[in-house]
Amino acid sequence: MEKLEDIYEMLDLMIRPGFCVRDNRILHVNQAAGGLLLFPGDDIRSLLLTGAEEYEAFEGGCLYLKLNLCSHGCGTSVIRRGEVDIFLPDQDSDDAALQAMALAARELRGALTTVMASADGLSVSQEDPEAKAHAARMNRGLHQLLRIVGNMSDAGRSAASSQQQIHNIGRLFSEIFDKAAGLIEHADVRLSFTGLSEEIYCLADAAQLERAVLNILSNAVKFTPKGGFVEASLSRSGRILRLSVQDSGSGIAENILTSLFSRYLRQPGIEDSRYGIGLGMVLVRSAAANHGGTVLIDRPQGKGTRVSLTMAIRQNTGSPLCSPILRVDYAGERDHGLIELSDCLPPAVYEPDK
Repeated sequence: MEKLEDIYEMLDLMIRPGFCVRDNRILHVNQAAGGLLLFPGDDIRSLLLTGAEEYEAFEGGCLYLKLNLCSHGCGTSVIRRGEVDIFLPDQDSDDAALQAMALAARELRGALTTVMASADGLSVSQEDPEAKAHAARMNRGLHQLLRIVGNMSDAGRSAASSQQQIHNIGRLFSEIFDKAAGLIEHADVRLSFTGLSEEIYCLADAAQLERAVLNILSNAVKFTPKGGFVEASLSRSGRILRLSVQDSGSGIAENILTSLFSRYLRQPGIEDSRYGIGLGMVLVRSAAANHGGTVLIDRPQGKGTRVSLTMAIRQNTGSPLCSPILRVDYAGERDHGLIELSDCLPPAVYEPDK
């Protein structure tokens, strides 16, 4: 178990804001967090905008929630070290990095759209298996590029971009998982989903939740060996809904855990390419925050990786989140599942006649 002095020293060496908490009380605040008006002895519960119940039940892994810091909602990652929780708030440079990616994506999208339109117009002989295989690999690569460009473009969107309406939430998630299961079986991975035992109607942004779920599933399938399984379930606890997705893979590496929600800020390095640049998890954390919830990533009993996304059950249609907005389909009316799962599906799925 790490000593308090070691944790304090680690925090003080950080150039980004950080502080630690034990028994709901702030113990130590580093210099970079000095402007956030946090002081030893403060009760962390008074700062929670989302995740009060989730933090109370937190036992390990990486939890992403929102704090009220200087009268401003601030996304924050939480990791546990022994009996101490380390809080790492987002900072302005995080948003600046995302906005820079969005500008680059805008320039890339036009060129990519032209290439994909040209690829759609190619005619491939059904009697030429080699040509079909080449076309499938090209189409898959283009879908992967569209996914990256879409993530770059949309990762910086704020809560104001969430368009929420009343949905039968159980049916919404069931439809997402039913469609995803049909695609994921091509990767030789079995996906199961257990839904709610009751009908619940609440506010939800269907498009945003679909994209979050598909990103979670993409990561799960990438880390699941062929013949393995991914188990998902949706449950209710009071006014909170919890979507849990667990794979049968080897589990997320410990050294990745602390940067799960801000990996796009890391320095380039040699590591497992399946981890990507982390923009998918930015979309997942945004979806959770926009629905009044949190994201927890952990390894229950040290087996596989589990991602738990929570959302509040809300029916107030007068919420600002329900304001009509102009939303253009990021996929250009293409199949969302084929785009978001393109990193884990085999090229054969993308053959021109599919």
